[in-house]
Order: sequence, then structure tokens, then C-alpha cells
Amino acid sequence: MNEKRNYLTATQFITELTAFQEKNELENVRRFFRYEGVESKFLGIRMASIFALARQFKQMHLGEIEQLIESEYYEARMGAVSIMDFQARDKKTTTTRKRELFGLYISKHNCINNWDLVDRSAPFVVGGYLFDKSRTILYKLAKSKNVWERRTAIVATWFFIRKNDLNDTFKIAEILVNDQHDLIQKAVGSWIREAGKRDNEKLLTFLDKHAAMMPGIMLHYAIEKLDKKHKDIYAKAKNKKQIPD
Repeated sequence: MNEKRNYLTATQFITELTAFQEKNELENVRRFFRYEGVESKFLGIRMASIFALARQFKQMHLGEIEQLIESEYYEARMGAVSIMDFQARDKKTTTTRKRELFGLYISKHNCINNWDLVDRSAPFVVGGYLFDKSRTILYKLAKSKNVWERRTAIVATWFFIRKNDLNDTFKIAEILVNDQHDLIQKAVGSWIREAGKRDNEKLLTFLDKHAAMMPGIMLHYAIEKLDKKHKDIYAKAKNKKQIPD
């Protein structure tokens, strides 16, 4: 962090954020936002600029992060979850602060309302915190009516995958295997694919059971790195069932 910076407040963050506005960027930002019934306002700022500013504000106090995450502006909320992610990743961050970050994420999930807000922070803020604890809350989230809570459930297991702890990824994938939302289908397919890189047999076992009934896009992501033989096997199983997605 810049040692000369004195004001690590939500207001100051947004003030500095507006300096990066680009009119041509506004439409690029909008197209990445999935409304799902929730409107948002946009400033038109590149992700690289948001991440760079968040790094400068990474020592922000929790109360200020909370104010930032409640902002009506998507880029401010992205800044908030980025700060949370930087703190959660930092080896110097205390266990107490990690618990607070996790609590803030869960309590303000209504503000974490786009796929990239989840993906930016859930692996370390949620998964990292839960790694040596009960993971019951992920199963609760996986059954939520809220698409972003369901996405958190699977995305948070990325931290577990990195540690070769794969069981929860496949168990949560099993809960979500028939989910009708494309952003859940893509996440589940991607995460079991990555888990399969660590344990191919677990992936094949999962696919043996579910491939024929999985939504096509989920299956596509899941088998992407398999050899041609297995790709053909699971694609044919899907086609044979002729299940509409």
C-alpha cells in the first residue's frame, strides 16, 4: 500500500475511482452484468484500474468496506470485494479479520450480485476461511433460490481444489447438477473439470453417473480436457438420452 495515503474510506475510494471513468468503457462494463431482476449503476471503469486502486486501499477497515460494498455502483462493489480478497489472501491477516470478512460476505450477499463479484472473492474470502472448518453453509447456499448464492457455493470450493481437497466440489456439484441457470451450469462444469485435473477418476465417476442428464453446457465444460475417447463416450450418453436443456 502507498504509505502516504491517509484516507482509506469508502468515500475516498469512490472519489478516486471516478478519475478512471471512460465513456467508451461504459458499454463494456454493462455487458458483463447479469441483472437477474436487480438494477445497478455503472461508472465505466476498466477492471485493471479497479483492481489497482483496491490494492492501494487494501488496509481499509471493515466498516468502510461495508459502506463500499453497499454502493449503488457496480465498480465500487467490485472494489469492495477486491479489497476483501486482497486481505483474505494476505498471510499477515489475522484469523479474526478473516472471520469478519467471511461474515461480511455472507451478510451482504445481496450486494454481491453478479458472477464476477462472486468469482473475484468467494475462493479466498469464503473458501479460504472455511477450509479448516465446517462447510455446512456451502450446502445451504447451494440450495438457495438466489443464483449468486448458489454460484458462491461451488466457486468457494476453488480454494479446496488448490489444496487437493475435492470431495465438497463434487458433492456440491451433485446438488447443482440439474440447475437451469447457465451461470451455474458453466461454474459447475468448470469446477469439476479443474477438480478432475487433480483426480481424474473422481471426475469420471461423477460423469458416469450424471453425464446423460446434465445440461449440455455443463457437460461441455466438464469434459473439455478429457481425451477424445472419454469425450465421445459422454457426448454419446447425452445424445442418447435426448434430454432438452
